[in-house]
This record gives sequence, structure tokens and C-alpha cells, in this order.
Amino acid sequence: MAPRAIQYGVRQSARKMRLVVDTIRGKDVNQAYALLKFSKKYAARQIEKVLRSAVSNAEQDAQKINAVFDVDQLLVSYAVINEGQTLKRFGSAAMGRATPIHKRTSIVEIRVAPREVRPVHSQVTRPEPVAEAPEAPAKRRRPPRKEKK
Repeated sequence: MAPRAIQYGVRQSARKMRLVVDTIRGKDVNQAYALLKFSKKYAARQIEKVLRSAVSNAEQDAQKINAVFDVDQLLVSYAVINEGQTLKRFGSAAMGRATPIHKRTSIVEIRVAPREVRPVHSQVTRPEPVAEAPEAPAKRRRPPRKEKK
């Protein structure tokens, strides 16, 4: 399983956070850091924290098995924002009434994975497609018409 990091209860709606996480999904980790650093949105700071944690978890996993670790080879393989628990409050309204206020929260989950390194000089040979004559579709017959009386 790929190293991951999850943050629960981020105090911003999932809809707003998804706008930011869509920009980094599938990107290189260093490129994702740059996009998040220069974003003006509050969600970018929260997502950057989770991304740093996921990279740190990947580094810890590599150290456990004594493997070579290179941050430049990582990419954001999975990034999703789910809705968290909604805090329900009440605010004042006209004529002594109360109106509900929903303070939405989010759950951020990010997984990182090493990029698949493809050999540069080897060429994959694909078998040539065999051109077969397409079968003629069977003609559909209409039912016989009923004669008018």
C-alpha cells in the first residue's frame, strides 16, 4: 500500500478544498509543493501539510526496509477530499427567530507513490494488428404489414 496521510476535521468545506486538490492530483511532488505554495487559498496550506506528512511517511517506510529514497521520484497518486462532520450552530434572525448555521469540515487524504521509471533506449514491440474482414451485420426484417379492411 502506498504511503498516505489523512487529516480529519479541516475547518473548510469540501467543495472549496476540492478546487485546490484537483490541481495537484497526478503531479510530481515537487511540482505540487510549488502549486500549493503560491496558491492564495486557505485550503492550499492545509493540503500542503498533509502532502508533507505523506512524503515523510514514505521516507519512514523506505528507512524501515533500508531502501533508497528519492523525493524527486514521488508523485501524488491519490488525493481526495471527503466531507467531515458538520458543526451545527444557530444564529439570530429577525423577530426573535433563530436560523441554522452549518460549519462544514473536510477530511483530506493523500497518497504518494514512486514514479514508474521507463527505460529510455528500449522500445516496446507491439504485435501488428491483424486486419480481419468485418462481418456484415444481419439484415433486420420488418414484420409483414397488416392489410386494411
